[in-house]
Amino acid sequence: MTSAALPSTGTSVSRRPSSLRPGRIALYVVLIVGALLMIVPFLWMLLTSFKSDLEVQQFNWLPGELRWHNFVEAMQSAPFLRYFRNSLFIAVGETAFTLVVCTMAGYALAKAPIRGGKSLLNYFIVLLLVPFQIILVPLFMIVKSIPLFGGNNILGHGGIGWLNSWWGLIIPLGAAPLFTFLARQFYVSLPDELAQAARVDGLSEFGIFLRIMTPLIKPALITIAVFQIEAAWNGFLWPLMITTSDEMRPLQLGLAIFSQNPAEIQWPYLMAGTALATLPMIVLFVFAQKRFVEGMANVGIKG
Repeated sequence: MTSAALPSTGTSVSRRPSSLRPGRIALYVVLIVGALLMIVPFLWMLLTSFKSDLEVQQFNWLPGELRWHNFVEAMQSAPFLRYFRNSLFIAVGETAFTLVVCTMAGYALAKAPIRGGKSLLNYFIVLLLVPFQIILVPLFMIVKSIPLFGGNNILGHGGIGWLNSWWGLIIPLGAAPLFTFLARQFYVSLPDELAQAARVDGLSEFGIFLRIMTPLIKPALITIAVFQIEAAWNGFLWPLMITTSDEMRPLQLGLAIFSQNPAEIQWPYLMAGTALATLPMIVLFVFAQKRFVEGMANVGIKG
């Protein structure tokens, strides 16, 4: 009787070390250079926030001593707590408005049985190609002519409309074509059988949107929210155009107080304030990066 030889469990399988191909090496070099190009300005900003005015003029990379009081003095030079509050209110308001309007529009483009859906989708795609600076003046005139607001009559004349108001800061930039398109792409990835079965059961179209489809796209909602919060938090040009009161000024406009005189820009204070303004966005991405990356990976080109 012959016994079959069993493979020895104690032997180790030798693995051939993977060789780096020239293409992979070139890719790593490009990625490292790109990372450095993005990290170096942020590093310069952070180091400058600890310097004195003399060290900034001499352009030394490393500060002689860490001047932590630059942050305190920068916050005391203007009502930055109010600016932070204003930016937070604008970011939350715009994001809430975006999630409501753009998800509804995205669902309608993806799943609702409406005529002309393809034409509407092409319209939104064309809007993605229009730079925001082109529509600034028309958008300003529309906001100024809102009827029955800011002293305007029913025809939108005689007052300032939504200028210098929370309505003007939040509503016009809330419904962005990009977020509508992103929401539509996520809804398209869901099976049509879910909506059809819900319609057979007698559920309304709004009920299908709210109770069936939207809970399945949580990564999309987080992705859209992160994009919109970042855009609203860093908004500068639109608040600069429509606000005249310091009470309505967001954080990015508040930082301009350190550069009002081009000949005497307070670089340490400006960089300290900018570093503090950047911190909430870093914290937001750290906590939301898992869902954010998952949402971006699931954005397809179906439909």
